[in-house]
Amino acid sequence: MSLVTAGVVVLDCAEPEKLAEFYKELLDGRVTDVSANLVEIRGVDGFRIAFRRDANATPPSWPRPENSLQAHLDFLVEDLDEAERRVVGLGGRPLEARDAPGPYEERGYSDPAGHSFTLRLVRPLAPKQG
Repeated sequence: MSLVTAGVVVLDCAEPEKLAEFYKELLDGRVTDVSANLVEIRGVDGFRIAFRRDANATPPSWPRPENSLQAHLDFLVEDLDEAERRVVGLGGRPLEARDAPGPYEERGYSDPAGHSFTLRLVRPLAPKQG
């Protein structure tokens, strides 16, 4: 048995209930733990994320340098446009107006509390046939 095992990603925010609802819907997840200052959810694939109440939490300013990236989440999707519509419909907002340069097709967003995350297109594992 491993001495240390992966735990849970925790984001600080002013309203953990609202932020948990955003990610619960985005990940088709369910709430697994609720206390006065923390809400944890589990996505359908087992990914765990929690939201801790911090009345003084300030959202990251990324891509601006001051108070920049505090944490960053990547989510794999099969359809960037469909995933973007879902993010925006749930109250998230795009941070980049076009696809990012580089080897991956991805787009940056912020959740309703200002935490940044990326939707990255899943690449097929096998080459196309025919």
